[in-house]
Amino acid sequence: VGECWSQGHATMMIMGEICTRGCSFCNVITGKPKALDVFEPGRVAHAVAKLGLNHVVLTSVDRDDLEDGGATHYASCIRAIKARTPEVVVEALTPDFDGDQAAIERVVDSGLEVFAQNVETVERLTSKVRDPRAGYRKTLDVLAHAKRHRPDVITKTSLMLGLGETEKEILQTFDDLR
Repeated sequence: VGECWSQGHATMMIMGEICTRGCSFCNVITGKPKALDVFEPGRVAHAVAKLGLNHVVLTSVDRDDLEDGGATHYASCIRAIKARTPEVVVEALTPDFDGDQAAIERVVDSGLEVFAQNVETVERLTSKVRDPRAGYRKTLDVLAHAKRHRPDVITKTSLMLGLGETEKEILQTFDDLR
């Protein structure tokens, strides 16, 4: 934390604290989320400016209760940050938006520099680790669509290790991601 803060980097969670999914690795509450806070984009932009950040990662709970999975809200937060502090690098670590390509495009087109969606684990362990609505192939498709739609935007993912995967499976995941 100290290293990130000293370099002007921070992660902020948007769209509430209750997730509509229940992945086994996560410690976020699963349930029925509250309505989105329409003032959140402005507050997030204010916080980024006040903290003097150089790089902000916006992450969130999954919001399957929303028509676009929260993509419009993500885009609003990103645009608010860029309007106030255009020099800040914005990374969006998003849900999969249930694979909705229009939702993915809405976020990718909002002015960010980095679009991320986590594959989380190797394909064999996905059903044990992730909520049934998530998916290994779905995440690959989300990342591929984001990159095809905006090749200039950096796409990235994360992979947890130590869950029983083999080296061969890790290498296969890297190949799949490539």
